[in-house]
Amino acid sequence: MNPFSHIGLFTKPNDTRVDKTLFQLHEFLLERGYHVHCDRDAGIILGLPTLPSDMLARSIDLAIVVGGDGTLLATGRLLADHEVPLIGINLGRLGFLVDISPDEMLTQLEQMLAGQYKEEARFVLHADVIREDEIIGSGEALNDVVLHVRNEVRMIEFTTRIDGYFVNTQRADGIIITTPTGSTAYALSSGGPILHPALQALALVPICPHTLSDRPLVISNQSVIDIQLCEDRDIPARVSFDGHNNIELESGDALRIHTRPEKVRLLHPQGYDYYHILREKLHWGVQP
Repeated sequence: MNPFSHIGLFTKPNDTRVDKTLFQLHEFLLERGYHVHCDRDAGIILGLPTLPSDMLARSIDLAIVVGGDGTLLATGRLLADHEVPLIGINLGRLGFLVDISPDEMLTQLEQMLAGQYKEEARFVLHADVIREDEIIGSGEALNDVVLHVRNEVRMIEFTTRIDGYFVNTQRADGIIITTPTGSTAYALSSGGPILHPALQALALVPICPHTLSDRPLVISNQSVIDIQLCEDRDIPARVSFDGHNNIELESGDALRIHTRPEKVRLLHPQGYDYYHILREKLHWGVQP
């Protein structure tokens, strides 16, 4: 029995490079009798009607994302409530998450749509911004939540607590709270560890800390992280979610970060090898 029947197509906006692949994919699915639904950007390219985001998420049992990792991250956040599985076709640059090349797309999709795939569950972060005991904004991230200075080349000062326990007060350009999914993104360039996707862990990675002994800290993904900007240093800051949806912060504001119970489900071709992805994308040397 075919595990999928209603398939949603998602793509990156304003990028003509996806057109050929999207038309080819749409024709492939129609020939095999699938019901195809489109997000706004895919619908514009294909000339097909679209559905509002929430209705689209409820109407499909599989999402195919044509684009780069950023497009998949946005789609993953959109579909997390419904735990719709995702397949990524790589038309971006790095492609840690979207791991099917357009050249192999039809062959690999034929197998995956027949149920021959490897599934991973990736967890999502939720963060609330708190000012004077009131939540003034929230956001979600599949990669990372980042507290950082804005508009000035100055350090911010903040206090970190984990599960209510005081960790430290530090001065830095900011801090990255990363999932394993995001550990190969901004956190990696800031000196953070690579976390295997199967780990139920988070990493707190300081950005250019003033004290050299400040090092990345790996903790359980069940922990609750509280970070508060110190009130005696009035330096503008902001928090970002996967590099988007910025919320401006003032001195004394706090972040409370925890994982959501819902997961993002990623589907990979049979034979998917995470270490091969690392070697290829990070240009590691390969032993003969």
